[in-house]
Amino acid sequence: MTRTASRLTTDALLARLLEAGQISRHDHDETLTALRMRGRNEQHPLALVGERRLTRACAPHDTLSVETLTEWLAGDAGLPYFHIDPLKIDVSSVCNLVSHAYATRFRILPVAIRDNDVTIATAEPYESEWLSVLEQALKIRIHRVLANPTDIVRYLAEFYSLARSLKHAVAQHEGAQSGIGNFEQLVKLGSNKSLDANDQAVIHIVDWLLQYAFEQRASDIHIEPRREVCNVRFRIDGVMHLVYQTPVPVAAAITNRIKLMGRMDVVEKRRPQDGRIKTQSGNGEEIELRLSTMPTAFGEKLVLRIFNPDVLLKSFNDLGFSQSETLRWRDMFSQPNGIILVTGPTGSGKTTTLYSTLKELATPEVNVCTIEDPIEMVYPHLNQMQVQHNIGLDFASGVRTLLRQDPDVIMVGEIRDLETAEMAIQAALTGHLVLSTLHTNDAPSAITRLLDLGVPPYLIRSTLLGVLAQRLVRTLCPHCRKPQAIDEADWNELVAPWKSTLPTTANGPVGCLECRMTGYHGRVGLYELMTLSPTLRQHITPEMDLARLRAQAVREHMTPLRLAGARQVAAGTTTIEEIARSTPPASGEAH
Repeated sequence: MTRTASRLTTDALLARLLEAGQISRHDHDETLTALRMRGRNEQHPLALVGERRLTRACAPHDTLSVETLTEWLAGDAGLPYFHIDPLKIDVSSVCNLVSHAYATRFRILPVAIRDNDVTIATAEPYESEWLSVLEQALKIRIHRVLANPTDIVRYLAEFYSLARSLKHAVAQHEGAQSGIGNFEQLVKLGSNKSLDANDQAVIHIVDWLLQYAFEQRASDIHIEPRREVCNVRFRIDGVMHLVYQTPVPVAAAITNRIKLMGRMDVVEKRRPQDGRIKTQSGNGEEIELRLSTMPTAFGEKLVLRIFNPDVLLKSFNDLGFSQSETLRWRDMFSQPNGIILVTGPTGSGKTTTLYSTLKELATPEVNVCTIEDPIEMVYPHLNQMQVQHNIGLDFASGVRTLLRQDPDVIMVGEIRDLETAEMAIQAALTGHLVLSTLHTNDAPSAITRLLDLGVPPYLIRSTLLGVLAQRLVRTLCPHCRKPQAIDEADWNELVAPWKSTLPTTANGPVGCLECRMTGYHGRVGLYELMTLSPTLRQHITPEMDLARLRAQAVREHMTPLRLAGARQVAAGTTTIEEIARSTPPASGEAH
């Protein structure tokens, strides 16, 4: 390949790939012929060759995608390779550095700015005309890195468009109050009319934010006002990531726009509100967003929880149930009447498990009714009712109403008080199957919780079918995980007091482009399923010994959460650290 200060050509790229032994002569000739027959094309040579999905002629014999080719070319040209992760780029700063016209002309994109230097991504390793010009104009040192040309084109358009919208929004709302110092000033802001939620720039920012969250597999979007700026953070695989920072007045307009979309009271900023939005992702999937606002010292905080129907309605195998757990769980919810409880902290996947279960139960022959706060996802085969405290419709009165609707199955969003528990028990005693949730650490503790609420032990014994406790843990990225030795002390601490064989090796996190260098990609459920046998029912007394109940449940094939996690570690799915972080410690039961 001729190393002159010129743009890369398809012929030159293919010639160099052949010379370096990356592709075979057959692939070289066939690709060259096919691309010449297509005629003139504005796409970058790396993108054109990457589309062919050729197999590398030498080890590791992988597919030569655009990203793989870019990484190889960077090494061949002696430039650092850079993968553009939009979560780690300060859009406002990089777009202020170089004009959009100049960046587009040379297909360059600033990606990082430090005190005395800037990193600029390019897809042209042999074109450096712009480098000296920019260094003189900006009086700053520039580091060139090679990046995927498809990403450069995409983010050039997205980043500069977002920056223009933000700049316009700031200009439009520069008269708005900002820098709120205390709660009194926050209350005063409630009557501020200078923020226009229908401004086209604000609409564009909100649309970008939502689409971006869908692409990044975020489960929640947090818009958090601070004294000087507003932080936008995504929760991805259970971990928070700072995505964007925006001026406070613009953030207020963004919040107003989202509240408007969710049919919430835009003017009211002094009390919490709830709302929902139904929208579509870029590929046309319907997605529901649950909104929640909260007044804080520096303004109104907004959280959007993202519910993808494809995620909520998974098979039990996809959720992480073992074959035996699936059979036992199905056997439990196939009973004609009784109460089934799903327990765990917020964000542990209880809703997903319940909806996946209701999906199986909601056949044409069965009337399934729910009372929820709020309705997490509207599903056409369910009769769903939402709690509305302002008119006195709570869980207890909701169950009372549902009992007059000739139901077969009732789902109660959460048992929070004695009245709701009593109504659920009454429904179970009168021949209905009731599913609900509790916030407890493990399955046996659910019985203690019911006793604490004031439910008589004899009613628990006669109605409770079983309890499913669960957690969500991050799974190792399948593209980069590698076997590593297991520390015996860590393993023994995890599985104590159960005797569990130490696996010789297990997978550990590495980090690659697919998992954004975190080493983890996606999550899987851990389940502790306790079926109420006659023996376990005998333990439910006013003076119940929780440790004895738990030990008996383990003897009757209940797999504690930590042991379920240890089995996932042994299977190479996750890590000891992830299980130790996400599950309650062992309580001394023998296995």
